[in-house]
Amino acid sequence: MNGAFYIGATGLDAQQRALDTIANNIANINTPAFKRSAARFADLMATPRDRDDLPVTLSDRTGTLQGVTVQATPHVWTQGELRQTGNAMDLAIDGEGFVELMGPSGQMLLWRGGTLKVNGDGYLATADGTPLRAMIAVPAGATDLSISRDGVLSATVDGETGAREIGRIDLVTVRDSDQLIDRGAGTYEIAEDDQAQSAEPGSEGAGVFRQGVLEQANVSLSDEMVTLLLLQRAYAANAQVVQAGDQLMALVNGLRR
Repeated sequence: MNGAFYIGATGLDAQQRALDTIANNIANINTPAFKRSAARFADLMATPRDRDDLPVTLSDRTGTLQGVTVQATPHVWTQGELRQTGNAMDLAIDGEGFVELMGPSGQMLLWRGGTLKVNGDGYLATADGTPLRAMIAVPAGATDLSISRDGVLSATVDGETGAREIGRIDLVTVRDSDQLIDRGAGTYEIAEDDQAQSAEPGSEGAGVFRQGVLEQANVSLSDEMVTLLLLQRAYAANAQVVQAGDQLMALVNGLRR
């Protein structure tokens, strides 16, 4: 069988997966704190075989190139633009830290910030109702909610003249951000071989909180469109490889003795 079919097919599949990654980046350009992904390509190697189709194991023989694949699509963790919104319930992290959330099954999720709200149980939560792991209870009727740069939460409660502290939001950092598992809605789960470490807001790398601010997605539409065009050309080139293989097979099938 003509190897061009297989080589071209691996290229088509790899370029399609990369195109899907770019499409996801563009679709989330307006998602707060979204982190773009980048496709990493890797060569596919095949073990050389002899005339009897047995693998050659000699140390001086290397594998032969048999195509390309997308090895991984890790997130790019660069800081997005911090944009003032004027909404006191918007929260951004100016740094590399994360806020811990309590997932639906009790698992720990990490969050880069966004819009907060008080959920039906009276706890401070994300816009979709996922509570913060700190389980900060907001008193009924509390107003003038404020969050300091170091995560101290204060509010004015009915019947009181001044604001009082009602909780504190902590930051955590992870050893290897590339190992985080994307769970959607701007949340991530830690891989089994990694763990989150508590970090004091303002410490090196952790960052500080910014109230009334949203971190924008770190997606550049112009960069994504340029990459999209390059991938489309690569996709077309792999399609031509398959077409060339088909033409060669047609010639062979058309030969007469």
